[in-house]
Formats: sequence, C-alpha cells, structure tokens
Amino acid sequence: MEKKWNLDDLYKSFEDKSFINDIDEMKKKLKGLREYPLLERNEENLVFYLKDESELNDYMEKLFAYVSLTMNADTTNHQAIQYYSMLENILANEADVRSQIEKWISGIEFERYENDYIQEHLFYLNEIRENQQYLLDDASEKVLAAMKTTGSSAWSKYKDQLISSMNIIIDNKEYPLTEVLNMAYSKDKDIRKKAYEAEVKAYIDVENGIASALNAIKGEALTIVKLRGYPSVLDRTLIDSRMSRKTLEALLETVKKALPLFEKYFLLKAKYLGYSKGLPWYDIYAPIIETNSHYPYEKGCDFVVKQFNHFSKNLGDYAKIAIENEWIDVYPRKGKVGGAFCHNLHCIKESRFLLNYGNEFSDVITMAHELGHGFHGHCLNEQRALNSDYPMPIAETASTFCETIVKKAALKEASKEEQLMILENELSDCAQVIVDIYSRFLFESRFIEKRKNGPLSVDEIKDLMIDAQKEAYLNGLDHDVLHPYMWTWKPHYYEVDYAFYNFPYAFGLLLSKGLYGMYLKEGSSFCEKYEKLLSITGKMSIEDIGKEVGIDLTSINFWQNSIDMIEEDMKLFEKLLREIEK
Repeated sequence: MEKKWNLDDLYKSFEDKSFINDIDEMKKKLKGLREYPLLERNEENLVFYLKDESELNDYMEKLFAYVSLTMNADTTNHQAIQYYSMLENILANEADVRSQIEKWISGIEFERYENDYIQEHLFYLNEIRENQQYLLDDASEKVLAAMKTTGSSAWSKYKDQLISSMNIIIDNKEYPLTEVLNMAYSKDKDIRKKAYEAEVKAYIDVENGIASALNAIKGEALTIVKLRGYPSVLDRTLIDSRMSRKTLEALLETVKKALPLFEKYFLLKAKYLGYSKGLPWYDIYAPIIETNSHYPYEKGCDFVVKQFNHFSKNLGDYAKIAIENEWIDVYPRKGKVGGAFCHNLHCIKESRFLLNYGNEFSDVITMAHELGHGFHGHCLNEQRALNSDYPMPIAETASTFCETIVKKAALKEASKEEQLMILENELSDCAQVIVDIYSRFLFESRFIEKRKNGPLSVDEIKDLMIDAQKEAYLNGLDHDVLHPYMWTWKPHYYEVDYAFYNFPYAFGLLLSKGLYGMYLKEGSSFCEKYEKLLSITGKMSIEDIGKEVGIDLTSINFWQNSIDMIEEDMKLFEKLLREIEK
C-alpha cells in the first residue's frame, strides 16, 4: 500500500468547485485591499483591514498548500505546476498594493488604540512599521514580484525537476535519487559505497543546470538586498528571523568550539569500522552495530506515539490523530520530492507530512521530527492567523525536541546493543545538525561573497563545498572521500527569500536540548510551559521568547550547557563501544 496523504480537507481535486470558488474569493479579497491606502488612518479601518487580511491569509494558505503539496507528491503534475504559476502571478500583480498598505499602516498611531483586536496584533503591526525602511516604491515592488516568477521561483522549480527526474544506475538497475539517499543507512557496506559512487556520478548530467539555478537564485538575493538597503543577505535573514546578530555569534562560537567533540566521535566510529584516515563520506551513517531492530511504518508509528505519551498525552494524541487521519505521505517513489517536511495548515487547523520512509530507526526519528513541527502548529491554532507565523530559528525547536523525547525514552527500554545503536543515531544526528550545518553555513557564506563578482562554475562550487566540509569535520572524515555535490538536492539553498536556512537547525537542536534539560529538572509541570512557549512563537522576537522561560539566548553559557548534554551521550557511547569491542 502506498500510504499517500489525504488532501480532501483542503480540496477534492483541481476540478473541485470550492477550489475554483476560493480562487475567485481570494481575487476579490485582494481587490478589496486596494481600497485601504485610500481610506482614513483610524481605528475602525485598521480593525477592518486586520480582519480582511486574516481572511485573505486563510484563502492563500489553503490554495497554495493544496497546489504545492500536490506538486511535492508528484513533480510531474502539470495542473499543479500551472496553478502554482497562476497563483504566483496573481500575488505578483498585487505587490504594489501590499507596499502601499504597509505604508498606510505605518502612518497609523495604533499603539494608542485600546481595541482588543488591535492590541492582539501589536507585534505584527510594529514589525510592518520597522520593516518600512526596506520597502521600495510601489512600482519597483511590483516589478520585483513579477520578475521573481520567471526568475528565482522558476529556477527553483527547474532544479526540483532535474533532481526528481534523476535515475541512478546501480548494478544495472535504475533508482530515483530519494531511494538512493536512503541507501546511505543500509547495513551493507557495498550498498552504501555503490549508492554514494553512483549518486556522485549521476550529478554530472545535471550539475550545470543546478549550478545555473543556484547562481541565479543567489544572484537575485544579492540584488534584492542591495536594492532594499539591507547590510547583507545574512542580515536580511536575521531580521526576518527576529534574531539578533549577538545571538547568532554566541551560537556559532559555541558550535565552533564543539567541533573537536564531533571529530572525536567520527574518529571513534572510523576506528571501529576499520578506517585509519577518518570516515569516508558513504559511511557517515553506517551502523556500528547490527541489531534485529527493523521499523516498518506501522511499528514506527506505534513507537513514536508511545514515546510521545511519555512526555505528554497532548503530544501523543496529536501524533495518533495525524497518523490515523492520513496526514502523512509515507514512502519514496519516482516523481516525489526527496527529504521530509511538515506543512502546517492554520486555515484548517491540521498539518500534512511528507516522508521518504525506509524502515530504519532513523526514519522513525525523522517522523518524530516532522510530527514535532506539526505539534508546534497545533499549539498555534488558537492564535490569530497573523500571529501564527514563526521565524526560521524557532521552527526547528519543537521538531528536535520531539526527536530527543523519542531517543531518550527509547534508551530506557533498550538492551545494551540497542542503546549503542540509539546513541550512535543520536550523535550522528547531532553531528549532522551541528557539524554539517556549520559546513553549509560556511559554504553559503562564501558562495554568496564570491557570487558578488559573477556566477561561479561547477568546479568552483564543488571546491567551496569540499573546503567547508574539511573545515567543519576537521579530520573526522577521510578528506579523499567527501561529497562535492551536497549543494545540489538540499532545497534550503534554492529559496531566494530564505537564505541561510542552515543555522536555524543548530539553533533548534541546541535550544531543544536546553529545554529538555529544563524538563528533566521540572518534570511534568514543564509540559504546560513548553506548550505556552510554542504558542507565542509567532508574536515575539527570538530573544523575548527565550526570556519567557528564563533563557538568555545571547549568552554562550546557555548554548554550552546544551553541548554538555551531548557530551554526556558521547561518554556513554564511548563506554558502550569499549564494552562491545571486548
């Protein structure tokens, strides 16, 4: 059974009358918004605007979700591709109105109004006012939006089509990339090595197209920040993330100091597997111990729900509903995008999850991760639509927290061999989210800097990737067997408005470790505090969210405490590894 997600709560099909009607309603709402810049700046009109904007937000979210989810499940669906382009064009034509409205809002003294509805939206309104300095004139905003549809957005779709259409040959058999990537977790070394070598070879046929996409998208990002007056692409991301540079610097300094800890992990694993020069890339995920543990989807679901219930009934019940109501598209197939994601749907108070499930423990962890994103959205469902949009760094906190719940709970029930497997999985995941993410941050920083002088060649891009991996992994990996194409299929590089979607993962991991440490101290009483924390993430800065639970996110001490928790796992891993070797 394929176990695809059910999108009927959005629309039955593209022929569904409600789908067509909602497009018309969205157009009417957009047209109605054109009136606001002409109206008097007063309390009554501001309330009307906020309510209209919320309703428009629901229409847009529902329509774009249905189209993009359909397209992610089948990148060859021509109807989805056409409707996505149509919806983008509709919004692009309204870009000048959006900038006029934001200027209209900025001229309102909304702080003096005691209206409850306005007071609920003060953070949203203040953010609009603060971002006014980066808006262009109305005509320029319209041109930028229109150009994006045939620029970065088109290049991103082209990259997705190149990646999803790849057929990789292994032993005279064709495989889609998603299936080949799952082979990295195989228990068979020959399969892992063949998959890596075949994958790297297959990129040669598409590398020029993907490099063109990356050059075009980052070139557009540089143009946009220059036109708008942002200091840099990174500064734009920090502003959009509601995060200070001081917090980022504290995070990166802590990560850099932690790299030798992970180098030690990779060298221990390499020695155990018989390597003297560090791990080759294809054995990063190699199991160091074989157990009889096998996690077909149904078993994985039961496991996740059980462990979530150890933390709170609310979380366990949420996961059960998501699984039973077919919110999850489970298995890899040709034409389906790679990786995994959660799409929260505030408009219908549900979520949808895309997995490429491969029956390993790591797939169970991925499912827990994505369900964590969904629970975050669930905690925001009672917020107003305009207060439910949280920034990138906080986006990875609930997901990583759920990973920790599953792994820590699983350790308590496991045999010594299974404990070693779980700890190895945990340290491997932490290494990915800290070390590999750091390599991606270095790569993207340097790529953007070089892109200022013109497009980079494929060889230049590959060299940047290899150099970043060497700097992040130190000597933990074999420098002769790295991965020069890690910039190709990662979707995070190909969203023009979301540059540097890398450090948020490290932020989320280390914040979640800190929160889990609080949970261990406070017990079940922490659950209510945790849900409250998630519920306010759409209407506060990153630093203020931290203050709500007594955390100073600009302090290296907080981040180091989270690293210390990982180091405890490392010590237990090393101890168990010695015992197994005996």
